[in-house]
Amino acid sequence: MSEEKYGSDVMVEVIRSFGIPYISLNPGASFRGLHDSLVNWEGGGPELICCQHEKVAIGVAHGYAKVTGRPMAVALHDLVGLLQSTMGVYYAFHDRVPMLVLGGSGPADTARRRPGIDWFHSANVQGNAVRDYVKWDDEPRSLPATAESLTRGWNIAQTGPAGPVYISLDADLQEQKLDEEISVPDPALFSLPTPPGADPEAIGRLAQALMNAERPVIVAGFAGRDPRAFDLIPMLAEITASAVIDTGARLNMPNRHPLNLTGTDVVANADLVLFLDCKDGENAVTSVDASTRVVTSKLAPGTRCMALGFNHTGIRGWSHDFGRLLPMELDVTADTISALPQLVDLCRTLRLGSSSSEERRREQRRAMLGARHAERWASWQEQAEAVADQSPVSTSRLAREVWEVVRNYDWVLTAGTSRGWAKKIWDFDKHYRHPGDSLGTATQIGISLGVALAHKGTGRLVVDLQPDGDLMFDLGTLWVAAYYKIPMLVVMVNNRAYYNDWAHQEHMAVQRGRPVENAYIGMEIDGPAPDFASIARAQGWWAEGPIDKPEDLRAALERAAEIVATTGQPALVDIVTQLT
Repeated sequence: MSEEKYGSDVMVEVIRSFGIPYISLNPGASFRGLHDSLVNWEGGGPELICCQHEKVAIGVAHGYAKVTGRPMAVALHDLVGLLQSTMGVYYAFHDRVPMLVLGGSGPADTARRRPGIDWFHSANVQGNAVRDYVKWDDEPRSLPATAESLTRGWNIAQTGPAGPVYISLDADLQEQKLDEEISVPDPALFSLPTPPGADPEAIGRLAQALMNAERPVIVAGFAGRDPRAFDLIPMLAEITASAVIDTGARLNMPNRHPLNLTGTDVVANADLVLFLDCKDGENAVTSVDASTRVVTSKLAPGTRCMALGFNHTGIRGWSHDFGRLLPMELDVTADTISALPQLVDLCRTLRLGSSSSEERRREQRRAMLGARHAERWASWQEQAEAVADQSPVSTSRLAREVWEVVRNYDWVLTAGTSRGWAKKIWDFDKHYRHPGDSLGTATQIGISLGVALAHKGTGRLVVDLQPDGDLMFDLGTLWVAAYYKIPMLVVMVNNRAYYNDWAHQEHMAVQRGRPVENAYIGMEIDGPAPDFASIARAQGWWAEGPIDKPEDLRAALERAAEIVATTGQPALVDIVTQLT
């Protein structure tokens, strides 16, 4: 066996030093040297996850990072693979997940390029394609520079606010035979920066404001990316007698906690609103008319607004994913990983100095909020019961039937929530139950696959409540799960339509006095209706369906869950649902 060493061997040594377990990719010749080293150099690794599209490869890394908080790597073929990946990269940036995106490029030395393909697959500055929505990009021109670039990128991706970085690995450098040893940086000597803490005076003012408020509300965004927040946010709410609204960016607190008032208009009576690690908290404090786009504040005049989180840090000019500028009386910039425990401790200390009348006031508010939570929860169950026997299946009945099955397992929900009903019926009692809500069509199945990959080997039942329109974009993901033996239960929320847009067309028709019955045109996924069970079986899954009668759901779901739990084989149940 050859003992000669190549540039890509050095690159892989650096990548291995980070402890990266997987690299997802769609194969490409621009990283053929890297690919060989990943497979053959000193035993191989990290493990390759071959995907049928670059956006899916990004999605797998996205879901993995949402669960673990750590980056995977993704390899993208030259300029064309990078361009295919762009929507996934943008959503990873928007969702603040760390990711090491590696491109093959060039060769930068044009004298080394093959005729034709090396030219039109290359760009002078390849990173320009994603520069506006990655944290950092680089195209190192030597092997020592590449080792340094990879180390820097690894740290930048994970430094808050986290996000993807893109490093283009020159194809010629990958394939060059070494004539001297290249040292690989020791990650221990280039440690991750510590999370930035809050200004002591500012966080002290914030704690005092929360304790003095009579009707405080906490709007929680990305804080739940730290598993400790799942306990700390309820602590903070209990100490300060605050209601909590969970935006769904991450799972921030148990949904059945009596101070979780998500889904209510509790902000309308607030005298203080704290936005906790929110990139855009406006949805929680406004209402919008879908037809006219008129936005109305729910906040009473004089309500104080404060924030703790990254706030303006990390905002870029290309995308307006940061939302409308909201007035903040106090804007405390810090990573909640370090600042939230401090805020809880400060509030706890202030509570010890509270008068008995102040504690009685807080206790009365806790009781009032708990009663309101119970009332809202009961109303959701009544709504679900009212449509439980309808066929096609209501989304609430689907969520309830899945819950009655998965509650018997140590379960994880990936992204979709059956139009919000899972959070109104299930018991999200542990931090790992849900890594955050879905982001949009053509993202969920890839992210869900990454979530399932992250939980592989834990014995947990990973469940994806999967919209049909989303899966139609990326049917090849089903092969990935079967080939790599990634256990997951996919339950199709199959309304045979792109219904989100359908509803918009209905709004427009009503507003303009035009035929609502034409809203289906360009929206339905029917005539023919895709046979998702047959598609799944053809790619190695156990599958059943379509099912449209509520009384048939439970047994099919039980069979599918048992298959996943006992064999590790992925399983799909296709359930035909109502549009709403």
